[in-house]
Amino acid sequence: MIILSLFSLLMTMIPIQIHDNTQPEAIVRPATQAGRFYESDPEILSHEVDSFLNNHAPYTDERRLAAIIVPHAGYVFSGNVAAAAFMRIDPKQRYERIFLIGPSHHEWLDGASVNFAVDQYQTPLGRVAVDRATGRQLASADPVFHYEEKAHDREHCLEVQLPFLQRRLPTVPPIVPIVVSTNDWRKLNRIADVLRPYFNDKNLFVISSDFSHYPSYNDACRVDENTKNALLTGDVERFIKVLEDNAHRGIRNLATSACGEFAIISLMLLLDKQYDIVHLLYQNSGDADLHGRDRVVGYHAFAVYRKNSTPSRTESDSFSLSEEDKLKLKTIALNSIKSAFGLPVDTVSVGSSVLQRKCGAFVTLTKNGRLRGCIGYFGEDVALHELVQEMAQAAAFEDHRFSPLRRDELPDIKVEISVLTPRRRIHSLDEFQLHKHGIYIRKGDRSGTFLPQVADEVNWTKEEFVGHCAQDKAGIGWNGWRDAELYVYEAIVF
Repeated sequence: MIILSLFSLLMTMIPIQIHDNTQPEAIVRPATQAGRFYESDPEILSHEVDSFLNNHAPYTDERRLAAIIVPHAGYVFSGNVAAAAFMRIDPKQRYERIFLIGPSHHEWLDGASVNFAVDQYQTPLGRVAVDRATGRQLASADPVFHYEEKAHDREHCLEVQLPFLQRRLPTVPPIVPIVVSTNDWRKLNRIADVLRPYFNDKNLFVISSDFSHYPSYNDACRVDENTKNALLTGDVERFIKVLEDNAHRGIRNLATSACGEFAIISLMLLLDKQYDIVHLLYQNSGDADLHGRDRVVGYHAFAVYRKNSTPSRTESDSFSLSEEDKLKLKTIALNSIKSAFGLPVDTVSVGSSVLQRKCGAFVTLTKNGRLRGCIGYFGEDVALHELVQEMAQAAAFEDHRFSPLRRDELPDIKVEISVLTPRRRIHSLDEFQLHKHGIYIRKGDRSGTFLPQVADEVNWTKEEFVGHCAQDKAGIGWNGWRDAELYVYEAIVF
């Protein structure tokens, strides 16, 4: 008993260290707009966002995407326009951080508030990390940046962008949430100066803004067209002047031409002649046809590219095919058809980097000068030599306008291949060049196309060319193209 008592006494004299390995609980900004601006159910939200994204073809451009400008209204109104911009993001690109910059709808800041007070933003699809360290660096660099809790706790303009990023990117990099609220020209320049070191290929800038607020449908279209044209010049002073001119034109119910004008100006101050601003899509809330067209809100989507990156391949001269490459592709096409009949095929080496390139292609079969089948694919997810092989068999056996090709017809078949450049969205027939461009029309789940060489076979005007494509190929009626999405592309034909 004495030994035990002594042992107990000694133990009370020895300090005991207890190590707590638990991590502090993350500070999370909740999804305050779920169930209001977008769906709160994760499965429904994923389907909703994906359906918008799937309305737009992935745009492949070797220039580096520097920024996008996207709307922030309820998804039912602006989700399709926002998706047009988010589809410009390459999901394989690894960014260090994404700067989310938008207006403050609730607090006047006379500066910019950066949210470095939370670790994560919550959405129904999960949590997105916040780069608190970068936020603090911005605030340390200039007091024009600070943190104002009330500017973020109810603000929707940044939150609504997160589900699109979560569905478009495999992993969303840390975000830097910033709301800008000042009309002080010097402060806007200071904001741009602080952001400039971060405006590089390592980071993506997402600018959040709606455009005209509350005019009639037709007035909104006119006002938003003026604003778009000014923004596309990249001239900040011209952009501001157009906003002021719009405000003084006496347009009924027009409250603003761009609620995110200060966020947009902050971006424009970062640009120089090394950047291209590209307009992607315009719609307004009247297009949703839910609350009429007397009071609407306008939505634009833009992308900003760096010119000094690898040149764009939006035109056919961005790559070329040698005569040897063309011969190989024709042989591959014929081999594909022959193999279906069990005939011997020729050996073809596909080591050429051009033949490995991922781009669209059509294969056209003619017999005695008359069309016998034509099938193609615009996607840029298949190597060219593989795509030609697939499309050759499809043209021979799956073109529903013709019966499947018979073996005895093969000696009379000629193969024509059209290798396509990436599609480019247009908003006027003035941008379409007959004989040079092919046209692709999409409206809802209907689509159709005419290759550029179709113009060589008919004596149509541009309007007739597009009208026939809308009526005969897309099945949306002669004038259906007028409110459809229009794209042009070029073709290397051989």
